[in-house]
Amino acid sequence: MTLDDVQNQLIEDYMTRYKEIAGEDIVMMRADPYRLMLQSVGVLMYQTLLYVDRAGKQDLLKYSYGDYLENLAALKGLNRNSATYAATIIRFTSAAPQIDEDITIPQGTKVTNGDVYFSTNADALIKSGSSYVDVSATCNTAGEAGNGYAPGEINALMDSIRYIGSAMNIVTTAGGAEEESDEDLARRIYLVPAGYSTAGPVDAYKYHALDYNPNISDVKITNPAPMEVDVRIIMKDGALPTDGDIQGLQAHLRDNDIRPVTDHVTVAAPETVDYAINMKYFINQSDLNKVDTIKNEVNSAITEYINWQRGAIGRDINPSELTKLVINAGAKRVEIKSPVFTVIDATAVAKLTAQTVTYGGVEND
Repeated sequence: MTLDDVQNQLIEDYMTRYKEIAGEDIVMMRADPYRLMLQSVGVLMYQTLLYVDRAGKQDLLKYSYGDYLENLAALKGLNRNSATYAATIIRFTSAAPQIDEDITIPQGTKVTNGDVYFSTNADALIKSGSSYVDVSATCNTAGEAGNGYAPGEINALMDSIRYIGSAMNIVTTAGGAEEESDEDLARRIYLVPAGYSTAGPVDAYKYHALDYNPNISDVKITNPAPMEVDVRIIMKDGALPTDGDIQGLQAHLRDNDIRPVTDHVTVAAPETVDYAINMKYFINQSDLNKVDTIKNEVNSAITEYINWQRGAIGRDINPSELTKLVINAGAKRVEIKSPVFTVIDATAVAKLTAQTVTYGGVEND
């Protein structure tokens, strides 16, 4: 029901009841005080109906959000995943090898690039005669802020340690994730029944993979041979997993409490199939005063297509989706030289290699 429906129903009910009691029809003009009063009451009633509607929907996974969704998760024994911290390996190198003395790297020693800080997880020693030691370290800031720093980028030692000449990360920082979103939590709630027993069904392996790492956005499970389970994953925004992501998930899924004893589980990144975007689009003459707006919308549509194309393992390269998004963004027509429709293997993902987008001008409608 709309607000008008509620208000009109109140007025009709009032007029019907008035006739039943008084025996005559009543005409309520727009400025009639009673009509205005009923319309005001209708606003409150409509708001009440909205609350009732929302309250009912919070019992359904499709509509639930926030604290309501967390309560649905609690019924399944789940909690929303908290934000996690990025991690890396820091190599501490001595200015010169010490012959008679070990160099101690205390737990909590901080290294930074000026934006984020990483602290060592344990005490470490550069033993006499050695020149370096590698130490695991965790970002001081939760979330994705600590991800993606290549080897050597975290290189400023914040704590003075005698004889140390340099400190820097030797692996790309990874593993940080924001607090689990409503969408991701709802997906885990949907899959949780598959995880009540050890893995075996496709959804069970998928559930355990998503439960292990909140940065995983898609999982593809295949069975290439008897007792062989092949697990392919991609991360948020379609990024390929790091070696650390793969090794960590593989160890998790090989746990005897998760996999059937007969299953041999292998985790890997999907193969990539390259494609390029080369297209020209045109705008209607009647939209001449909105050209700049439509250009921006078209650029957003192309970005949406790229994210869609790499957002699922096994998704075919489909230029029709690109055409649809660009037309919906306001273009009159689109000429696409590439990509062409390409079937993607079930364990592969599309990878953009080049992008050329040309504005062709306006045309008659």
